[in-house]
Amino acid sequence: MSTPARRGSFRRGPPPPGTGYVRRGPPAAPVPLRKPVFTTIDQLRPQTHGHTLTARVLSARTVLEKHSPHLGRTRVAECLVGDHTGTILVTARNDQIDLLKPDTTVIFRNAKIDMFKGTMRLAVDKWGRIDVTDAADFKVKEDNNMSLVEYELVDVAEEDD
Repeated sequence: MSTPARRGSFRRGPPPPGTGYVRRGPPAAPVPLRKPVFTTIDQLRPQTHGHTLTARVLSARTVLEKHSPHLGRTRVAECLVGDHTGTILVTARNDQIDLLKPDTTVIFRNAKIDMFKGTMRLAVDKWGRIDVTDAADFKVKEDNNMSLVEYELVDVAEEDD
């Protein structure tokens, strides 16, 4: 005995992701890339992401170097970088440490701001990129360290009228 066909079982549109189906037909048109919008260090705010900026590395200090049988060698360094508006600490991991040598100019692409003990740290995860570039012609403003500013998360209570 056959079961009656259920209404609404026919799906329109693309198959759900992860089902193993492949879309056939003409290839999708390539999406043109947007031009990056460069920001400055003084415009960075807590818990933001997607920043592209050019900065000069002032100093680098290794914070952690650990050997693990599962992950291999893990390295973490804090690097002070700056531009003409201020400076900020960068948390560099593993291969990023080799790029952030003192007196080099780098471009951070798709960087994010992490909070560490109430202060801002610039970080580049697996979706971002660090490129070494030609020496920049700006003078670093060292008296405006954005990592020295402490932030506090405050709950705002709604008032009933």
